[in-house]
Amino acid sequence: MFDPNSLIAAIAHSGDRVAFAKLFDHFAPRVKGLLMRGGASAELAEEVAQETLLSVWRKAALFDPAKASASTWIATIARNLRIDIARRETRSRLSQVYEILDEEAPEQPDETLSGAERDARVRAAMTHLSPDQYRVVELAFIEGFSHQDVADRLAIPLGTVKSRLRLALSHLRGRLEDLR
Repeated sequence: MFDPNSLIAAIAHSGDRVAFAKLFDHFAPRVKGLLMRGGASAELAEEVAQETLLSVWRKAALFDPAKASASTWIATIARNLRIDIARRETRSRLSQVYEILDEEAPEQPDETLSGAERDARVRAAMTHLSPDQYRVVELAFIEGFSHQDVADRLAIPLGTVKSRLRLALSHLRGRLEDLR
């Protein structure tokens, strides 16, 4: 009998490769189909399905069957990865637009200086954040992780990440109001 909860537990406790292979064989085609029904290409769905199952391997210890079923947990991982990929694609397109705009209008020396000053002011304002707020801002905005990835990395609930970010941004807004 296929029991995904025990397979995930085996992966979490002993890195059981056989359990992972069974889980992969069962869920990878289902995740791919789910993503394709959501409009993803076959290639993208295949890539996200593989990333999803790799995340299951890495995060198996975080799975709590009391919170969600294994299939719901895995589908949530797949959905979040798909969202992250969509965001990266949007950022990439935006950076291409900025590169084109930068090529058209070279930056003036005084603009470079004001940009450096602005960066220094933002970094100085960040030193007034609590260590918890500083860390979530650093991970989310400087290192570019999604809110869910920040929550996973810090082993805190997603709502806590959002609350810390909201408080930190409010604090920074107050300190940097004259930069607007």
